[in-house]
Formats: sequence, structure tokens, C-alpha cells
Amino acid sequence: MPSVRKYRRETTEISCCLKYLLFSSNVVVWTAGLCVLAVGIWAWNEKDMFSNLAKLTFIALDPAFVLICTGTITFIIGFTGSVGALRENTCLLSLYALFLSLLLTFEISLGILTFVLKDKGWIKDQATEGLRAFIIHYREDPDQQNLIDWIQEDWLQCCGIDGPKDWDSNNYFNCSSSAIGSREACGVPFSCCRRRPTELIKNKQCGYDVRKEGYNFEISKIIYEKGCVQAGEEWIEHNLIIISTSVIILIFVQILGICFTQNLRADINAQKSKYH
Repeated sequence: MPSVRKYRRETTEISCCLKYLLFSSNVVVWTAGLCVLAVGIWAWNEKDMFSNLAKLTFIALDPAFVLICTGTITFIIGFTGSVGALRENTCLLSLYALFLSLLLTFEISLGILTFVLKDKGWIKDQATEGLRAFIIHYREDPDQQNLIDWIQEDWLQCCGIDGPKDWDSNNYFNCSSSAIGSREACGVPFSCCRRRPTELIKNKQCGYDVRKEGYNFEISKIIYEKGCVQAGEEWIEHNLIIISTSVIILIFVQILGICFTQNLRADINAQKSKYH
């Protein structure tokens, strides 16, 4: 009987708990990545971007493209982790650990770069240029239009980069566009408007003419006058603890994933060495 127990201990080098913990957690990551990728591809297909490559000028700012990239990376990481753990494949597990290490290095480098450049105005300049591109091409891409509407109306409650006047950069909202018959001339998008307490359906024309001289209503009661850059800075300051905690948890989980993967690889190699 003692010899049987000894034999069983020697043949159970691989931890089933560790194996299936990695497998189950990465199945969630793999599934989430697949869903994000599917949404991104669907959005690109709806805009006919696959056949009209001339629209790819501002691809880095295209939310659908960002979803495709994010979904692809997440899918690959989750796939290598889940299949590698389930099949006890050390090559896939090595790739999984490598991908996590690269992602971790990128995140740490980005954090250091953000800390170093936060007082030099570089981050603010990049945010400003991104918002300016969104404003200029507001009517050209429905995804970008929906994104800036969400930023202005739902997230930051703001209007423009530094204020409503920035919408002069858009051909539809420029005050001189009234000469060519644009009804939105000298106005702002509806997402700049303050929602009234009793308003169930947003008035899509609430921003018409608000920047015209002699406008009859008090503008501050109709639209947001704070720019999105300032509103974004204030939002980060108010939520700095939550953001920092989330980043620390994310980094900790990735480090834990790398350690678990290395331990599982060591167990698999130890098991294989018995048969050689």
C-alpha cells in the first residue's frame, strides 16, 4: 500500500487547480475578445470600410478600428492561455506569458511616459488634436460622431475643445456656412445642450443659432460652456484614486498570470522528464 501511494504522488506533478484556473479565466478573456472583434468588424462593414479604403485617412481615430485591434489582441492572448493550459502545451503557454509580458511592459512604459510628460503639456496637446479631428470630421464618420456626442453629453458634460466656439472648425457649424444654407451654422451639436429635468426625448435642434450675436436666451442655461479638455482634466483629478487602483489591480493580475503560467510550464516539463 505505501508503494502505491508513493507512485501516485510521483505521477501527479501537474496541479489541476492551477491548470483549470488558467483555462477558465482565459476562456472569459477569449470570449470577450471575440465579442469585441465581432462588434468592430460589424461596425466597419456597416460603414463599407472594407471596400472603400479611401476613408482610412483617420483610421487611428476610428472607434471601429480600435475595437478590431483590441478584440484581436484580447482574443489571441485568451486563446493561447486557455488552449495552452487545457492541452498542456508549453509552446502556447510560452507565447501567452510573452504576450502578457509585452502588454505589461507597454502599460508600465505608458504610465512612466504619462507621469514624465504630464507637466509638459504633451498629453494635453494630443487630446486637443484628437478632439479637433473629431470636430472637423463630425459628419463624415457615424462612429466618431457618436463617440464625441457621448463624450460631450454623457461623460464630461462639455462642448468643444476649450468651449463652444471650437465648433467653428466644422463646415456645418461654422458661422459662415449660413451663406450656403446650413441650418446648423453658428450652432453646436445637440450633445452640447443641457438636458432639462422634464425632457424625455432630447431635442436634436436645441443647439441651433446659440452662437449667433443677439441670441435671445441665456446660453449657459442652454448648452455646456466648459471645454472638454478642461472637463477631462477635472474628471481625472476627481477619479484619480479609482483610476490608480484599477491600474494596480490590472498589473497585479497580469503578473499573477505570468507567475501561474511559468509554474504550470515547470510542472508540465517535470512531468515530461519522467518519460525521457
